[in-house]
Amino acid sequence: MSRKASCSCGELQVEVSGEPKIVVACSCTICQKRTGSVFGVSAYFSNDQLLAKNGEFKSFTSTGDSGGKIERHFCPRCGSTVFWEARFVPQSIGIAVGCFSDPQFPLPIAAAWCASKHEWVSFPNGIPTSNNQDFSSGA
Repeated sequence: MSRKASCSCGELQVEVSGEPKIVVACSCTICQKRTGSVFGVSAYFSNDQLLAKNGEFKSFTSTGDSGGKIERHFCPRCGSTVFWEARFVPQSIGIAVGCFSDPQFPLPIAAAWCASKHEWVSFPNGIPTSNNQDFSSGA
């Protein structure tokens, strides 16, 4: 099974195989600004699941709330951020779940950076949350 993600105008596309290794909702300020919304939902696939990248893209590297580098790739025509590499998820490609346009996409297994979550946002019962991206402490 393969999945295709694309930008708003369709010029930039990424195709991956199989299921994501992790899907996470994130309320960090970087994801809020990247999406223009109050959180982002990211699917991470192993690099060996990447089948194709089609279309021109530009890149922007920044430092996330965790202090790690994130290199985001976006369409120069419509501006949609489609995929990225984050140092905190090595050997993986992160893809914006909304770029798949698939309402049956697997739901997040966790919600990160809830310390910067807007008060009125809530996640389904049973999804672990963390005030940062560390789920080992249960915070």
